[in-house]
Amino acid sequence: MAALAALAAAAAVVPTPPLPPAPAAQGAPVISAALTDTTVQVKSDFRGARIVLYGAVFDAAARPSDVVVLVRGPEQPVRLTRKQKVAGLWLNSRPVVFRGAPGFYRAASNRPLGDIATFGTLRRLGAGVDHLPINAPAEQHIETRYGVRDVVVSSLGPDYYDWRRAVVRLREKSGLYHEDGRGVRFVDRGLFRAEIALPTGAPTGVYRAEILLFQNGKPVASRARTLTVEKVGIERALYVWAHDRPWSYGLAAMAFALAAGWAASAAFRRD
Repeated sequence: MAALAALAAAAAVVPTPPLPPAPAAQGAPVISAALTDTTVQVKSDFRGARIVLYGAVFDAAARPSDVVVLVRGPEQPVRLTRKQKVAGLWLNSRPVVFRGAPGFYRAASNRPLGDIATFGTLRRLGAGVDHLPINAPAEQHIETRYGVRDVVVSSLGPDYYDWRRAVVRLREKSGLYHEDGRGVRFVDRGLFRAEIALPTGAPTGVYRAEILLFQNGKPVASRARTLTVEKVGIERALYVWAHDRPWSYGLAAMAFALAAGWAASAAFRRD
């Protein structure tokens, strides 16, 4: 009897094997991505940069997939005016300031975005220049900066789309906004790559790269990576000085300009 009791006690403490993962978890697609560089240093001779993003799609079911890469830079306000005819004269209108616009935006995909997902899905994700949220502030107020009086308009009515197109057009012309329906290439089964081109005027700060995996027109997986663009050397010192102590920087700039002008006049003075 004692031997039977010992066997029963030993059987009671034997751990049960773990349950296998659910079939849904086993079949869920996964996307992975990385950047060749996570920091870009801006010096006086900076002429732009190209960052390569590479990754892989893992899907046991081998379903058809699309990859969309969205890169957003730090937000920068945009101040716009347009010409209006008043009493026979062409004058600048009251300025409109958009504060929600990213200073840099890239949308790349393996095929055109309109072929990947519906209008509503792209608008919800902010995927593509046409779906990028650029909104004027909700409130209306007047503020003065550096001697310029800016009027922030909260309700632009039907003209909002004209102003928004102007913001996009200006930044596309500067190379800061771009959409490429062939910017992502599958180099092998499940392996892809894309290039992020930074122009010379790219703003400094932290950039966010979002990599989205679409199947049947729906986003099923995503990854996010960050990229830092920073000034270094004398450029960074001047940048920090100008932003932290604008008054002293302005006085020093004026003194330098006066000294340079005096030196130039003395050098070319004719007796």
